[in-house]
Amino acid sequence: MGPHPAVAAIRLAVRHVLHDILNGHRATSEAPGRSAQAPHERPSSPLVLVACSGGADSMALASALAFEAPKLGIRAGGVTVDHGLQPGSDLRADEVVLRLRELGLDPVDSVAVTVGREGGPEAAARDARYTALDAAAVRHGATAILLGHTRDDQAETVLLGLARGSGIRSLSGMAAVSGADGRYRRPFLQLDRQTARKACMVQSLPVWDDPHNADPAYTRSRLRHEGLPALEKALGKGVVEALARTAQLSRDDADALDAWAGQAEASVRDAAGLLECAKLYALPPAVRRRVLRRAAIEAGAPAGSLFARHIEEVDRLITGWRGQGAINLPGKVVAQRQGGRLVIRQG
Repeated sequence: MGPHPAVAAIRLAVRHVLHDILNGHRATSEAPGRSAQAPHERPSSPLVLVACSGGADSMALASALAFEAPKLGIRAGGVTVDHGLQPGSDLRADEVVLRLRELGLDPVDSVAVTVGREGGPEAAARDARYTALDAAAVRHGATAILLGHTRDDQAETVLLGLARGSGIRSLSGMAAVSGADGRYRRPFLQLDRQTARKACMVQSLPVWDDPHNADPAYTRSRLRHEGLPALEKALGKGVVEALARTAQLSRDDADALDAWAGQAEASVRDAAGLLECAKLYALPPAVRRRVLRRAAIEAGAPAGSLFARHIEEVDRLITGWRGQGAINLPGKVVAQRQGGRLVIRQG
């Protein structure tokens, strides 16, 4: 008798991702110039970490990693991040470490972080978490870190992007592969949250429900417990699946437009490297705005603080020129039109 369908589904999802990681590791190891590297510098067996909060999604992911990795000769470890936002969070982190070790994962890390305030509590916690995960990957020499984001998380991310009005890239949600050198992998983006919870239940895996996930003070929590249920009541079941499909379609379109903008950028610069307004005007709006965004980021504007409204204001220097003054952008970057050229630089 095989495993429960929910367990089989999560294991299959993890197996596919591990095969991809293993193939990439082999290709890198066999690349020219690798043969002279000392054996201890790059182990023949890659290490994959799971980021685990102790919740159902990440515990299901941890159990699947512990089951599948040894069959492929992959070392499996884990890391939990203590955000310090609740009393007893350090004890909770210790419990998660114990559970991961009981699954057979090694190494297992617990990292305490200090959450700032920039961008709001959710964004600040996310920034602190990814900084800690990046450091853990470097410290242990991990090839990849698995994240337990589900199809439900993807649907919520798409709706949050829609509410911000930040364009098609926001609607593309979370990528299955992201981060430096494809460090972050999300095997569960095609699986719903209930499947992960069911997998934990049938395996008798203890899980922790973060009270922040039910706290209406947090935007994502309100969306999860009020917004999405209201949409499903009004539109019928299938909203989550439709939003997840929208994410993938939007990502494909956004990737194509980004590639187009990358190719077009060189053609709209003069010999001195300045952007020519007439040539920018001739580009399709979606491509032109991507060129402007890239130029602003290159000048020092933080990508996470550069919103659609900023780029629209810069775009008016091209499409609605009436002699207006400079546009101030995040990161103390200034955009202004001078003699038919668009100059974007530190103010």
